[in-house]
Amino acid sequence: MPQGQPSVVPDDGLTTRQRRNRPLVFVHTGVGKGKSTAAFGLALRAWNQGWPIGVFQFVKSAKWKVGEENALKVLGATGEGGTVAWHKMGEGWSWIQRAPAEGELTNEDKAREGWEQVKRDLAEETYKLYVLDEFAYPMHWGWIDTDEVVEVLRDRPGTQHVVITGRNAPQKLIDYADLVTDMSKIKHPMDAGQKGQRGIEW
Repeated sequence: MPQGQPSVVPDDGLTTRQRRNRPLVFVHTGVGKGKSTAAFGLALRAWNQGWPIGVFQFVKSAKWKVGEENALKVLGATGEGGTVAWHKMGEGWSWIQRAPAEGELTNEDKAREGWEQVKRDLAEETYKLYVLDEFAYPMHWGWIDTDEVVEVLRDRPGTQHVVITGRNAPQKLIDYADLVTDMSKIKHPMDAGQKGQRGIEW
């Protein structure tokens, strides 16, 4: 395929510019390494364009420090590119002041609260790029309804791009998304007994 030339031009009544600037939904799934890494690489491009970025980490614990978090926060604070807001489910989400009186929130509760915040931000057009890291898992586990996710994404206003990562992305999400990449594993150092290392895994 020639560079920059689509193989098919749909008869949708849109101009080339309108079609080119259409907001996209990306899904990075599969068992291979690189799903989140690719999403954060996209966030770097968005930062360079001056876009406000919202990162929501749905599974990783607060103790798990990904290298991209520090890098993107530092970049977001420079004032040279876009702003970066980073939220972690493992930290109980930054907007939740305390757990309910009856006790600690479960991971399922936290995932649902994270999704509710994403919905609020989409309605208010808070960010131009959303990275919903490991968000495929809560849908796969049945904590969050995939039909609702697809409906909210379909109805989101403005020009908001959404990247969803995680293994076992539901088929309905895959069918709806504009770009789906399945990271398949051919080889991995862990197969040979090597643990993750600084600068590569985090």
